[in-house]
Amino acid sequence: MEDNGELEANVSLKNQCPIVEDYKKVYLSMTYSIVFVLGLPLNGIVLWLSWCRTKRWTCTTIYLSNLMVADLLYIATLPFLIINYSLGDQWPFGEALCRLVRFLFYANLYGSILLLTCISVHRFLGICYPIQSLAYRTQRLACIGTGTTWALVILQVLPTLVFSETGFSDNKTVCYDLSRPDNFSHFFVYGMVLSFSGFVVPFLIILICYSLMIKSLVKPSEAQTGLGTAARTKSIRTILVVCGLFTLCFGPFHVTRSAYLFVRLHATKYCPLLSRVSLAYKVWRPLVSLNSCLNPVLFFLSGDSNRSRLVQELWHNR
Repeated sequence: MEDNGELEANVSLKNQCPIVEDYKKVYLSMTYSIVFVLGLPLNGIVLWLSWCRTKRWTCTTIYLSNLMVADLLYIATLPFLIINYSLGDQWPFGEALCRLVRFLFYANLYGSILLLTCISVHRFLGICYPIQSLAYRTQRLACIGTGTTWALVILQVLPTLVFSETGFSDNKTVCYDLSRPDNFSHFFVYGMVLSFSGFVVPFLIILICYSLMIKSLVKPSEAQTGLGTAARTKSIRTILVVCGLFTLCFGPFHVTRSAYLFVRLHATKYCPLLSRVSLAYKVWRPLVSLNSCLNPVLFFLSGDSNRSRLVQELWHNR
């Protein structure tokens, strides 16, 4: 996930448990550069196809378009992170951009999770209750769902504008990823609540939906047989991609962050343990940004028409 320069601990903690982070200059700069190079064109193409080349928007198109907007807003901040880490974790862009970059990272992360949850619930209703749910699978309700999602996300991540700020450490200006060391106990509470409400609850909803969907797809009843092979294949693709996103990006990030928050607050005297969880968290932190590259895959797997439209546009403009 995102991580501009940060003051990882106060002076006393650094003296007790010195943590070597020389790897950040190369590893984080390279990781964010890859996400920027891949994510910008992928999300741009999907958004262009949705806005300019889609005659009739489906509920899935509405959710996915909002997902691409969230990705692009975050990807726009990556050049600042790349420069920050290239300079050796030094933040030259001021307080306002520090807060904005942090805010957009978390907004993208939890916006992606909630929008994927909306897509999963929509697919679940279409597979398990295709007739009964017709009144609930409409464009109007999809728009209301995305609006509600954005409102919830903003409320969830608004505190990051308070916790994230610039500071001075080791003769350089840094941008806190979490919070100032003297405010870390407050951030610990917020971080745990955010992980539960922004990740654990949506993940449980997705697991329930997909468990019931798989049961329905494996042993379809008469109500679902009208969906046909194409619809079942599309649903299986959605299941695989969303589960892949949670497995590769969201899950490890939240596990390592929670462990890091706990150890840093309650077990700082165990230096080897603190060093290991710090390394694990900071290795996974930028990898969560890969969801910005993988989200467009959902668009192209959501239907053959999306892939054929892209091929036609590329062929027409070659």
